[in-house]
Amino acid sequence: MAQAATTTIPIIFATANDPVRDGLVKSINRPGGNSTGAFLLNTALLPKRFELLRQLLPNARLVGFLVNPNGATTTDQIRHAQSAGRTLALELLVLNAATPTEIDAAFSSLMQHGVDGLVMGNDPFFQVRQDQVIALAARHRIPTVYEWSEFVRAGGLAAYSTDRVEIYRQMGIYVSRILNGATPADLPIMQPTKFELVINVKTAGALGLKLPDGLQQLADEVIE
Repeated sequence: MAQAATTTIPIIFATANDPVRDGLVKSINRPGGNSTGAFLLNTALLPKRFELLRQLLPNARLVGFLVNPNGATTTDQIRHAQSAGRTLALELLVLNAATPTEIDAAFSSLMQHGVDGLVMGNDPFFQVRQDQVIALAARHRIPTVYEWSEFVRAGGLAAYSTDRVEIYRQMGIYVSRILNGATPADLPIMQPTKFELVINVKTAGALGLKLPDGLQQLADEVIE
C-alpha cells in the first residue's frame, strides 16, 4: 500500500470501499495525513440497480445476486441487496463465486432456481471475468444488471454506476490544487454527484424484453 511507503508524499486515490472504515483517512470532510481522493459509492448504488432490474422486469419475483465471498464489501453488499429486495417485493437468491468454475456453477444454480433476473455484485474479479459473465447471461437468457457500463458496451443488458470520467476530472483538479500548495489533509473526500445509466437495446431485444416507456430517454447511453 502506498500509505505504508510514505507519510509525506501526497496520495490521491479512488476507492469503492469506505475510506474511513478502511483506515485510508480520518474523516470524509478532513482526511488528515497525506491522502485524499474519491469514494465511488459502488455499494450504496446497489438499490438503484435493483430498481433498474424491477423496471426492466416488472413482473419479476425471484432475483439472483452474485457476489464474491472474499470481497471486502460483500457483507455490506448483501445487506443493501436484501433491503432493496424487501422494498421492491423481490425474493433474493444470493450466490457466491470466487473462481471461473464457481461462476459457471452459479449460473447453473440460477437456472435451476428459475430466477427472473440477476444483479451482479461489485467486485474486481467479476470485471476480470466480464466476458464469461456476459456470455453465460446471454446463453441462459438471464436479464442482468451490472456494476459498470463496460459490461453493457461488451454485450450486457444494463448498468447504473458512478460517472467515473467526472470523478477522474475532479481528481485531476485535486492534483492541480496540491501542486499549487494545498495539502491532502484539508481536501475533503470527493463523492460522486453524476451517475450514468447505460442500456443495450440489442441485448434487450435478444432477451425478448420490451423496454419501459421513457427508460431509453432517461439513459445516458443507449447501445443499439
